[in-house]
Amino acid sequence: QVQLVESGGGAVQAGRSTRLSCAPSGYNCMGWFRQAPGKEREGVATIGYDGRSRYADSVKGRFTISKDNAKNTLYLQMNSLKPEDTAIYYCAARTFRCSGPTLELNDYNYWGQGTQVTVSS
Repeated sequence: QVQLVESGGGAVQAGRSTRLSCAPSGYNCMGWFRQAPGKEREGVATIGYDGRSRYADSVKGRFTISKDNAKNTLYLQMNSLKPEDTAIYYCAARTFRCSGPTLELNDYNYWGQGTQVTVSS
């Protein structure tokens, strides 16, 4: 049974930065998804086994996904935060063969419990 544990987040002012962490990270493809109040869960950033990454248009240039294999941890560095980034952020993993990262929820079979990020203006 895979258990993904997220940490980080919390309350942050618009324009500032924060970083999310998720462990463990040793899976073929992993990613970060988010769900804002009243909205469906959406893909934010994903990364493949070879380091290739994919980002939602809304976060390109502001968010960076990375993995530290030594620490067995996945990160999401979030810069220039906006109030519309407020959501519960979920870490996800695809444990079976993955040809490349996608932003599709159905491509990931394990999920963390989520961590709240609240951005105030």
